[in-house]
Amino acid sequence: MTIQLPSVGGRLKAYEPRADPLALATGAPFTSRTVFSAAHVVADPFADVSPDSAAAVDWDATLAFRRHLWSHGLGVAEAMDTAQRGMGLDWAGAAELIRRSAAEAKAVGGRIACGVGTDQLTGPASLEAVRTAYEEQFALVEESGAQAVLMASRALAATAKGPEDYLEVYGHLLRQAAEPVILHWLGPMFDPALEGYWGSGDLDAATDVFLEVIAAHPDKVDGIKVSLLDARREVDLRRRLPQGVRCYTGDDFNYPELIAGDEQGFSHALLGIFDPLGPLAAEAVRVLDTGDVKGFRELLDPTVELSRHLFEAPTRFYKTGVVLLAWLAGHQEHFTMVGGLQSARSLPHCARAYELADTLGLFPNPELAETRMKTLLALYGVTS
Repeated sequence: MTIQLPSVGGRLKAYEPRADPLALATGAPFTSRTVFSAAHVVADPFADVSPDSAAAVDWDATLAFRRHLWSHGLGVAEAMDTAQRGMGLDWAGAAELIRRSAAEAKAVGGRIACGVGTDQLTGPASLEAVRTAYEEQFALVEESGAQAVLMASRALAATAKGPEDYLEVYGHLLRQAAEPVILHWLGPMFDPALEGYWGSGDLDAATDVFLEVIAAHPDKVDGIKVSLLDARREVDLRRRLPQGVRCYTGDDFNYPELIAGDEQGFSHALLGIFDPLGPLAAEAVRVLDTGDVKGFRELLDPTVELSRHLFEAPTRFYKTGVVLLAWLAGHQEHFTMVGGLQSARSLPHCARAYELADTLGLFPNPELAETRMKTLLALYGVTS
């Protein structure tokens, strides 16, 4: 059996889906790397909402997906940009997500880290307002029992006059942190509003400020999460970190080489691509735990083409492909997203995502994935 998949320009090509998925079982916790999957939220398809409405989340399906990730040994990075934070999921929705997911993590023994931002601010704000917003979210995450991830703030990027404002705000937050946090540097390819973060559009200068924040409070920083899609820069940065501060790669283009590392060190991981790759990524890390770098790369390197496709420009819309694959894999019953973002990628983009994921054997039930892909194609007038 074949399926007709559209490409750019309206041409159709016959694709024969694979018959057997990868056999990927759950397993023991990892020993050589700390690995988080940034998890997506499942929208409620029956909610009577518009793109401007507050997010309507299917909590049962959303928490079930987190249990799926935990079952494979992955940590969950909650309320991050993969969960449409700032792209449909507002602070009220994120707060509820943090409370529910943290409680679920406690119940099943899963590791969880949650995003702390300033997205309750919706207009121009003073530095004091930015600090207060961060503090409100920080308190909620710590009260939930989760680890905090200090996310880059659109409000701070818009308000800060220079590096000294970043040093003041982050220093203020780190001094009051009860437990070590993860600092998150999200590049403008993921969010254009973060251009010039750390007080400079020059990445070398910005890196120096970032490192100055860490050096002033090394006991309060568990690690950094870097999403700049620049492997060389990440390696240079991790080599300059104080002893004991981890680097969590957020590079969805170059993650296999960064996690494998070199003679001078390696990156841990906090990745959006590990949402659709969860079981396969977990298997690869367990192979790496045995010291088999070659086997790790053999499992993970073939996934890079899919990841680069999902995260192609405009990168911030990668969530559409992530949710598409979750639907095709049977983790949710519909392809609906908060804010209507299921329409943010083209049909040819979705078709290629299906083909690449199927080739990798990511779908537990290939027949279900094929049937659902044909349903989506039929909505666009493609029949086969």
